[in-house]
Amino acid sequence: MAPQGARRARGARGRVRARPPAGARARSAEDWWWDRLAPSGSGYHLLQSDSMLLVLPGPEPARARAHRRAPRRAQRPPLPGSRAAGAKAKPRPAPEPAPGPAPQQGPDSGWGDRIPLEILLQIFGLLVAADGPMPFLGRAARVCRRWHEAASQPALWHTVTLSPSVAGRLTKTGAKAEKKLLASLEWLMPNRFSQLQRLTLLHWKSQLASDSCPRLTFLKLSDCHGVTPNTLIMLARACPQLHSLDIQHSMVESTAVVSFLEEVGPRMRKLWLTYSSQTTAILGALLGSCCPQLQLLEVSTGINRNNTPLQLPVEALQRGCPQLQPGPCSQVLRLLNLVWLPKPSGRAVTPGPGFPSLEELCLAGSTCNSVSNEALGRLLHGSPLLRLLDLRGCARITPAGLHDLPCQELEQLHLGLYGMSDRLTLAKEGSSLLTHKWCHTLRELDLSGQGFSEKDLEQALAAFSGTPGGSHPALCSLNLRGTRVTPSTVSSVISSCPGLLYLNLESCRCLPRGLKRAYRGPEEVQWCLEQLLTSPPSPS
Repeated sequence: MAPQGARRARGARGRVRARPPAGARARSAEDWWWDRLAPSGSGYHLLQSDSMLLVLPGPEPARARAHRRAPRRAQRPPLPGSRAAGAKAKPRPAPEPAPGPAPQQGPDSGWGDRIPLEILLQIFGLLVAADGPMPFLGRAARVCRRWHEAASQPALWHTVTLSPSVAGRLTKTGAKAEKKLLASLEWLMPNRFSQLQRLTLLHWKSQLASDSCPRLTFLKLSDCHGVTPNTLIMLARACPQLHSLDIQHSMVESTAVVSFLEEVGPRMRKLWLTYSSQTTAILGALLGSCCPQLQLLEVSTGINRNNTPLQLPVEALQRGCPQLQPGPCSQVLRLLNLVWLPKPSGRAVTPGPGFPSLEELCLAGSTCNSVSNEALGRLLHGSPLLRLLDLRGCARITPAGLHDLPCQELEQLHLGLYGMSDRLTLAKEGSSLLTHKWCHTLRELDLSGQGFSEKDLEQALAAFSGTPGGSHPALCSLNLRGTRVTPSTVSSVISSCPGLLYLNLESCRCLPRGLKRAYRGPEEVQWCLEQLLTSPPSPS
């Protein structure tokens, strides 16, 4: 009995020594991790949030660390007749009460409310001007109350583009998605769109209530179907400031467009159309002086090219859309990528009044068209203020015909021939007539694909080295792709035009290898000049 009692005493003494002192707590792994990240006395403290852990300089704020407690093991009831059942449990000393947790100090959640509303509106205005109001304003409104107030200002919702989701258009749930979008639009109209000015609708098939958009000035319908005359007429009546309509690539009946133009009348300023069989009826309304203040007219082909020629009575268009006095907005006429034929003038037809304030004329096309010097003269005989002339693809226009135009301050001239065969780009003469007339005002010149000879191009580009008054030319973009320009001519024009920012020398057969490419920026243009001056002359 004595040896067994001694062993029990030694076991009890061992258990007492292994027990931690009263009030002490075992160091957890979390405490070790916190002290490793920000040791005490290091000048840093930790700040914990839901999804991140920040190590910040400065004194440590009072915080309550969350300590995990080991789950208590369920004590099994002692078996009857065992020594533990008969032994009386010794009372354990009650642990000292731990100090109550200090109030946790997290990041200030009201920092957004301290930004003045005027500053927020300026910041939001810059972002909206760059990327549009959606989806930024919708997301910003969920940040805090101050941001919601700023994002709800109608002044920020001046330009909006609406379109059903792509998934909804391609699946059977398209009607459901469109119904949801209409419900959102019904709420946005009175609450956000009171100062809306520009509205674009993509793939739209429903009616549009515009009673809450009194300041709407521009409406674009792209790939829209089912637009009825009543819809456009209601828009014209509900939006007294609406003056621009873009219906390119949309299925809109000519009767709807004509009814809209008749309702809008004199306040119509800009019109974009896609050439189709119904374009003639719309042009007929314009020729009948339906929109006398029209300043921009653009007619282009859609994805599927229409080879039916567009018969355009030039003189009737000049009388139906007169711009008798140059105003703050210039006239623009674009007939893009279509077969355009002016109606024969006839012997008894008197010349039209012209377009006195026309500043831009674009007749560009991807293939050769039949615009001649005579047709161009009928269009521009009364346009002295022309600034931009785009005749890309007009292979029948000659330098002599351009020299007879009345405009004296032309800034952009595009005569490139793209996709033309060699039989259409025969050797030509007279390019110097263009540069000597407009060398003091030309900023952009495109002679791509033109068949001027080496000598003719040298004489033409030499006009930029002798500008009157000793001032530098204004030329900043020069496209000589596919021409017979020589290295000496290119070196001369680069040296004479210090403001040249773009130079295209692709496919120029007279230039050495390695230099036949496009140069963008003053550094690349100067590098081209250095290479031309140091490279040996190519064998003829």
